[in-house]
Formats: sequence, C-alpha cells, structure tokens
Amino acid sequence: MKIVRFETPTKQIKYGCQHDSGEVTLLEGDIFSQPRDTGVPAQVGKLLAPIEPRDIICIGLNYRKHAIEGNQPIPEFPVVFMKNSGSLQNPNDPIVLPRKLASNAVDYECELAVIIGKPCYNVSKSEAMDYVLGYTCANDVSARDWQMKFGGSQWCRGKTFATFCPLGPCIVTADEVTNPNNLTIRTDLNGQTMQDWNTNDMIFEVPTLIEFLSGSTKLAAGTVILTGTPHGVGGARKPPIYLQPGDTVTVTIEKIGELTNPVVAEQV
Repeated sequence: MKIVRFETPTKQIKYGCQHDSGEVTLLEGDIFSQPRDTGVPAQVGKLLAPIEPRDIICIGLNYRKHAIEGNQPIPEFPVVFMKNSGSLQNPNDPIVLPRKLASNAVDYECELAVIIGKPCYNVSKSEAMDYVLGYTCANDVSARDWQMKFGGSQWCRGKTFATFCPLGPCIVTADEVTNPNNLTIRTDLNGQTMQDWNTNDMIFEVPTLIEFLSGSTKLAAGTVILTGTPHGVGGARKPPIYLQPGDTVTVTIEKIGELTNPVVAEQV
C-alpha cells in the first residue's frame, strides 16, 4: 500500500491510499494498526509529508563511496545524529536557505527513510524488519559550514534548520519492498543527475541499523530513520555545488517515487 497524508480543500488532515492510477481513496483507522482502504475517493487539496515523525534519527557516512569521496574511514559503528521535528518539510514546498544564521553551503542528500511501525526496544537483527511500517524518500539537507565549522563539532546544528527534512511523497508499506537494500536512489538538481546509486552500498544495512538504534533505547512508533546518502553530494565536488534560490531538487527512489522541492532564501 502507498499511504499519503494530505490536507483537504477545507483544511482537514487525512490519510489516504494512493493507487497506481493516481487516485487517492480515504483510509480508515490508525496507520500503525492495519488501516483499511474505504474506497471512498479523497479530495486532496495539498500533499503533506506522509508522517509527522516522533523522532528523526539520522545515520552519517553510511555508503562506502560517500565515505571515500569525503576522505573518511569506513565507520566501525553507525554514525548517529538527529534532526528536530521542526526540520520537516512537505513535498513541493520550499527548502529555505538560512539567512538569520546564514549559510552559503547548503547541500542536498538523497536518503531512504525507514518508518518504525511499533515500539522497538532491544530488537535483534533477525526480527528488525517486523518493526518497519514502510519507507519513504528523504532529503537530508545539510548546511556544510554549520555542520563542519560553526556547530561546536556536532552535526545537528547544520542538519536541523527549518525545512531541512523533506519527506515524501508517500509511505510504501514494508510488504511492497522485499529488500530495502537493493533500491536505486538518485538526486536531480535542476534536471541534472547529481547522485545515482543503489542502497546496496550501505555499510550498515537496514536491519543492522534497527538493531543498533534500538539497543538499550526505545524507538516509538512513528520514529523515522534516515539511512545515509550515496556519493555525489555537492560539497565533495570540485568546485562545490551548493543549493541556490531558484533551484529545484528531486529525490527519486525505486518503488517509492519522487520527492521534489524548490529552493528559496529565508526572509529576515
């Protein structure tokens, strides 16, 4: 099932089932408890991020070629950081380049996002996939100057500005993705392909990440895990290519779809 979250023309927020035809029908019940497709056509006024995350947990340097392009050693353990919920952005809404805390080095990062579907604590790798509701596209937008220079040696400041976590367009439930570590993943910037790889290059695969992140740690239903980005980021290019007002960036993941956002400057 492809689950979308949307606003109706009367500003009500609903969940729906998106069909191959593009039609959306209303869902009944909690998305974490086997929601039912009512078959009733939905009036979609605006597409929203498919979930309001309980937490957003992110993994850095999780693709081999991305670690290599950054001259970083292959990590022995997953590199973990977080974004706050205020970084969430909807499909088609703008990525806002910071101007109050100004950045001139805002980068794109296509990522597979994993949505946890039930409380998860000390889960083994062999059982990890039973805790996955589904998957969506993510853009881990990153202000490299704040990430590397101005953030007090922590990544969170440069990763968690408003609008820096676009998600969408839908949640594809786990039953439709037999292997999340064999999906093509791509970023296009203004129609030019910048990243084009496969999730099979992950250093720590999805079950391993869930086992690690749930170790002695409670992951609530609705937790979103961003699983890292492949090589081709703007900051590693010579010269670097960073997001500019007027740009359009699209993340595409096999079996999930396209997540597109324009880019604007913050008004201060």
